[in-house]
Amino acid sequence: MSLSGSEAGRRTRLAKALGGFLGMSAIAGVLVGVLIAPAAIAGTTVTKSGIESFNALPDYLKIEAPDQYTTFYATQNDQWVKIAQFYYQNRIDVPWDQVSQSVKDAAVATEDPRFYSEGGVDVLGILRGAASTVSGNGTQGGSSITQQYVKNVLVQRCEADYPIDANASTKVRTEQQKKLSACYQDAAGVTVPRKIQEIRYATGVSKQYSKQQILLGYLNLVGFGGQVYGVQAAAQYYFNTTAAKLDLNQSATLVAILNNPANLRIDQTKAQNPGSNPENGFKATKDRRDYVLDRMVKNHKITQKQADDTKKQPITPTITPTPTGCTSAQANDAGFFCDYVQDTILNDTTFGKTAADRERFFRRGGINVYTTLNLDLQNTAQASLDQYIPHSTGDPSFPLGASNVSMEVGTGRVVTMVQNKTYSAGATSDPGATSLNYNTPYAYGGSSGFQTGSSFKPFVLAEWLEQGHTLYQSVNGSSTTFAYNKYQTQCNSTAPYQSYGTFSVKNDTPSENGVRTVLQGTAQSINTIYMMMAQQLNLCDVHHLAQSMGVDVANPNKKTGGGTWSTSPTSAIGTNNVSPIQMAQAYAAFANGGITCTPIVIDKITRTDDGSNVAVPKTKCTQTIPKDIADGVIYALKTVLTGNGTGVLANPHDGVPLFGKTGTSNDAIQNWIVTSSSKVAQATWVGNLQQNPSKSLRKTGFRGVTNHRYVQGGDAKLVVAEPIIAALNKVYGGENWDAPPSSMLYGKNYKPPVTTAPTAPATTPAQPTQPTQPTQQQPTQPAEPQNPVVPLPTPSG
Repeated sequence: MSLSGSEAGRRTRLAKALGGFLGMSAIAGVLVGVLIAPAAIAGTTVTKSGIESFNALPDYLKIEAPDQYTTFYATQNDQWVKIAQFYYQNRIDVPWDQVSQSVKDAAVATEDPRFYSEGGVDVLGILRGAASTVSGNGTQGGSSITQQYVKNVLVQRCEADYPIDANASTKVRTEQQKKLSACYQDAAGVTVPRKIQEIRYATGVSKQYSKQQILLGYLNLVGFGGQVYGVQAAAQYYFNTTAAKLDLNQSATLVAILNNPANLRIDQTKAQNPGSNPENGFKATKDRRDYVLDRMVKNHKITQKQADDTKKQPITPTITPTPTGCTSAQANDAGFFCDYVQDTILNDTTFGKTAADRERFFRRGGINVYTTLNLDLQNTAQASLDQYIPHSTGDPSFPLGASNVSMEVGTGRVVTMVQNKTYSAGATSDPGATSLNYNTPYAYGGSSGFQTGSSFKPFVLAEWLEQGHTLYQSVNGSSTTFAYNKYQTQCNSTAPYQSYGTFSVKNDTPSENGVRTVLQGTAQSINTIYMMMAQQLNLCDVHHLAQSMGVDVANPNKKTGGGTWSTSPTSAIGTNNVSPIQMAQAYAAFANGGITCTPIVIDKITRTDDGSNVAVPKTKCTQTIPKDIADGVIYALKTVLTGNGTGVLANPHDGVPLFGKTGTSNDAIQNWIVTSSSKVAQATWVGNLQQNPSKSLRKTGFRGVTNHRYVQGGDAKLVVAEPIIAALNKVYGGENWDAPPSSMLYGKNYKPPVTTAPTAPATTPAQPTQPTQPTQQQPTQPAEPQNPVVPLPTPSG
């Protein structure tokens, strides 16, 4: 069929207009040659090689799942409960039948009326846009829905491939932003090559996917302003409804926003958005909404009456933000635990080799994270802490901190993690809130830890037993003055303290000075006993033993206020800063026969689209001290929680065997109680965050909010821990441990008395029993350790 001269001329002019839109390049001629009948381009510059070049461009576009929610779960009453969700783009994909027909019709009528008949590219729209551009009436893209879908897919890929690390240095973030901006330009910039590639992709996508799939993908992907992406999230955010229930007014409004999301969104004030705000009835958006309705009438999607009636309706948003991040977990007292899980994903190489890989994994979302947290125990722990420890003292010089963390023995599963502050996602001036996680090391929450006081002594005791010493060995703790050169502190061929003079260490009361067995010194936490024990050990070996069990400085980075482990003589009584979770891990190792298991907070992760499992970090268990050494330490630490031991107030006396150790730094600034059953360990800490001795816990007290019980500040750790331990015991129970060998109690040469059963008269004299060692006059090995017979005052340390 031949074309009339006028028709041929019109098409030729349109072709030339398209060439103007594309910079009048040779590639533009190729595009015209591909999209328009050859007869219409007679006399233009289209060449065979140009068409071949266009056809050689890739047309296969891999469409990956867009960013989705990451959701954290914990258990409560043996059921999974959502505690937090994360999104960088607030998006919820929905299937075709959960999107209202009115929003589908509005999108097609307004954005691409020829959507169902075109091959992925709206030729007439492109030509019209080109003509408008050349004639000076403004640049118009003429993009089809398929082309817009392609562009959004490419933009999504940029954001997935080039995430911005908010915690990186300014220099690193600047470089990351440059890469992201360059990717944006390639994906959505107004350039000839990009537009041609977009068209090529669109033709390929139209062959790969059905119209229904393309339209649904577009509606699930496209942005509606701010962090709101996809029609489901937009329906929830702007109108507190679902995509399936959108009415005509709401549908037309959402499609109107698509024209310019930054300026037509309906959640801003007049100051933020002068053109569209509640005061002017969202005028700019309403004008565009009415245009959408007119387009729906023109394309036979609604009647004129429906359009007229809807135009009379105001735009009435019901802004309903969807919480994101760990702040929402505070409703379950789980903000800090949530933060620890997030940091685990961002730090653990299980989720990616590089920090960027792990950030990308977390940003993309689409995963359900099932954590180890037990909300029933968590709520008990928080309630116990809140009973005595306020969020703030109201005194800036006395910033009070407190925390509790519990970990299963043998699995490393963290089941509680609370503190006396409201979780804040960032820095805050509120003294009752913080972003720091007091329970974890610096890399997992920003805290540099706290001096452990005497709760560190079990590691000295373990090394003491490793070196062949015994629990009933007598030690003279009379002196309170010690010489530096009596201690082996040499690590890495240095001896920093050997040239120093003397230093003083005091006990809780002078009556504790004197000779005691190691068992007595442990039960009553006598500092001078342990300082004398340390003279017979290498404190570097003590450090290495503790380190092997998970205990080290909470913050090794000097640039952020941390440092290295100090092996000064007083390190034997807990002067290094350690995190509570490290202490719980080590005590769980004692309870586990000397096998140390690394903490874990994630049981499993599944993908939301197909339910498949994602690899998660597993606990790593290692035999770090011999079992008999662990049994010996436990034997001694049982005395701390019985009789007049320093931790007896923390024992619920419910029949479950326990061991533990209290810890008090100088002036009771930092206060600890760390305990374990055979099933679960816990660490409770209460202290002054500023290390201010004039505001120590020894000089204050607390009264229970509901029980009105008054406790001295140094004992607060015990009454806080007792209900938590009771709740743990009720859930887990526990068994006793093996008794240590008698040689660990009395020495290798000790022989217990020989007893004989009654028999017929012997023909030879009976052999006498073997005497006990002269310096260790003790009965035969008891089933349980016995506290000292001589009453001793109960210290707080």
